[in-house]
Amino acid sequence: MNGFVRLISTSLRDTGIKEAQIYCDRSVEIPGWFRPEKKWDLLLVVEGCLIGCVELKSHIGSFGNNFNNRTEEALGNATDVLSAYREGAFRPSTRPWLGYLMLLESSPKATAPVRAKEPHFKVFPEFKNASYAKRYEILLTKLMREQLYDSTCLLMSPRDGGSKSGEYLEPSDELSFARFSTSLLARALACVKGSA
Repeated sequence: MNGFVRLISTSLRDTGIKEAQIYCDRSVEIPGWFRPEKKWDLLLVVEGCLIGCVELKSHIGSFGNNFNNRTEEALGNATDVLSAYREGAFRPSTRPWLGYLMLLESSPKATAPVRAKEPHFKVFPEFKNASYAKRYEILLTKLMREQLYDSTCLLMSPRDGGSKSGEYLEPSDELSFARFSTSLLARALACVKGSA
């Protein structure tokens, strides 16, 4: 995921953000509401204001448990930082931009239909026989629609060869890397202009 961090950092610098305002190797902790601090993969802090936080995750194999863990992490992180913002932890910042990028292994197990367990109540229809790839698409779309994240991205790449050949898929236009990065860069550019 370091390559994505470098790509995003370079894009931010191209908007006029100074390198010293982009944090990705150290000083990436910010206060939480339900815990003392959370370490993000990339932070953008301009003139003492928290502009954006980016979380980057990958998922290879062990789809069942890991999908549930990633879902809980994504929900928890957004709830934590937005609650901390509501309580004034980042004054004088406006609401920070939140982004979540998932790189999922492209494999038959990721794209095969999965039966939902319904011992007491029915799952929502969109989850019926949805593969893990589809479940991620649903999750990331809902995270944006619920306004927990400003933008989310879902990329898929094979375990063997994807990183060398650059082979990848974007299962949803709404969750594309172009939309994700454009949203972040628009926020960054607005901050650069606002502080000029």
